[in-house]
Amino acid sequence: MKQTILVIEDEDNIRKIIADYFKAKDFDVIEAVDGKDGITKFEKEEVDLVILDIMMPLLDGWSVCRRIRKKSNTPIIMLTARTEEDDELMGFELKADDYIKKPFSPAILVARAKALLERNKIKEVDNLELKKPENKEVIIKEDIKLDISARELYVDNIRIELAPKEFDMLSYLMQNEGIVLSRDKILEHVWGYDFYGYTRTVDNHVKKLRKALGDKSFYIRTVFGVGYKFEVTK
Repeated sequence: MKQTILVIEDEDNIRKIIADYFKAKDFDVIEAVDGKDGITKFEKEEVDLVILDIMMPLLDGWSVCRRIRKKSNTPIIMLTARTEEDDELMGFELKADDYIKKPFSPAILVARAKALLERNKIKEVDNLELKKPENKEVIIKEDIKLDISARELYVDNIRIELAPKEFDMLSYLMQNEGIVLSRDKILEHVWGYDFYGYTRTVDNHVKKLRKALGDKSFYIRTVFGVGYKFEVTK
C-alpha cells in the first residue's frame, strides 16, 4: 500500500519538484499551496507524512505545525530559506520531526522522509507491544523513576512532563547507565536516522532535559568531546 505525503509549499516550482521526486519513489502526493490549504487537506485526507514550508501566506508553517500537533503525531519535516538557529529550535519546540534548510537536495529529502516513516512504523509496533502488561518496563535510579510503557517520569515521586524527544533521550541514557553515548549515537537512536550536521540538536535537548530534572540534572554528565552519560554517583 502506497504511503501519502502532503507537501505544503507556496512556491510552485519547489512544490512540483518535491512532488515529482516522491512520486518517482512510489508515494502518493497531495499538494497544498499555502498553510490554510494545507490544514484543510490534512483534515480531509489520510496522510503519512507532512513536508511543511515555514514562510507562507495566509497561515505560516509554525501555525500549521501547531494545529497538526494538537490532533496528530503525523511526522513533519519543516523547510525554510531562513538560517537563524532560533527557527530550527522553534521547529523542534513545536515537535516537528526534522528541519531542512533551503536550498536542499530533493533526493536527500526523500531519503530522510523514508527513514522517518520507517522509524515511525517501528515505534508504532513497539507501542503496541508495550501496551501488554508483561512488557511493562520501569527504570528506577535513586530518586528518579522512568516508566517507559506509560511514558512517565517521576523525580522525588513528583511527575515531570517531558517532550517526546527528551523522554526518549532520557530513556536511552538511563538504559545505558555509566556508558558514554556519543552525540551521533543519541541522534541515531532518538531520531532514528543519520542527522549529520545537527549534533547541536542533542545539546539543546540535553539542556531542556537537565532543566526538567532540576537539582538532579547532574545525573546527566557531559563527557567533553564525546557526548553524554547517565550516572547517579555523586
